[in-house]
Amino acid sequence: MEFVAEQGKQIHSDCPTLVLPALSIGNVGQLALDLLISSTGADRIGFLDDPHVLPCVGNDAYGPLPQGTLALPLEVYDSVSSSLTFIQQRSPIVKGMMIEFAKNLADFAVSTGKTHVVVLSSLDFGKWKKVDMSSGLQIHYISSTNADGTDVNCENIGWKKLLEQNPLQRRWKYLSNIAEGNDVVEEGPLFDDGLEEEDEDYYASLPFAALFSCFKARGLKVTCLLCYCSEGDNIPDSFGLAEAACEFLSLNPNSFHGDENGGWVIPLSWKSVYGPPADMALF
Repeated sequence: MEFVAEQGKQIHSDCPTLVLPALSIGNVGQLALDLLISSTGADRIGFLDDPHVLPCVGNDAYGPLPQGTLALPLEVYDSVSSSLTFIQQRSPIVKGMMIEFAKNLADFAVSTGKTHVVVLSSLDFGKWKKVDMSSGLQIHYISSTNADGTDVNCENIGWKKLLEQNPLQRRWKYLSNIAEGNDVVEEGPLFDDGLEEEDEDYYASLPFAALFSCFKARGLKVTCLLCYCSEGDNIPDSFGLAEAACEFLSLNPNSFHGDENGGWVIPLSWKSVYGPPADMALF
């Protein structure tokens, strides 16, 4: 993985926390990153070039007015005022290369002096066994702070540790061993997209799990914030996940100077996410 800086820009050493999405159902992690980048006024400082990321190109994502600036698959933003670095991922990983990509990303984080990584992602609502919607969107987490994945700060906020994250389960053990560079004897197929996975294997097969394991193996503190959702209009879910990230990172959305939902700055690219509204004359 190679970092290519924008002309005259560089990575700031006073941004020790890295925030990035893990691609999953509904693209909620990416949408939440869009909100955080646009609302904090983060400055794009460069791009990451990795052979395991599929190519894509688009128009300026954030505006406020289109400038014809190209958006590429992996972009790096710094918000010095918030002491945060963001990586936005716009295209998927080549099939079978997620672990290698996660290793490369972990190497980049270490080489640039990051000490804490926050991963934002989503989970399939259909896999949720103990559904609790009594208080709206539920945030689950896993953390490298303790061996069992718990973190007292997350618990104090009121979030629940993802119970399905079991370090002794075969796929979680496999991820940990691969990330640490240990010799692994496979007990049957593990990450074959053509196989129907058991429920206990689902969570460890997702991109956030590979990122978590590889960042942890490199000695970084890593926290994954997760929400259950379904495919469809996931903008409300992205607001919820972005708000959770702000609470965790001690950011106040009311200070973002936007005009939507308490200060959020809506990205320019969201104007075309679901196309124009239906003609009301039809109703």
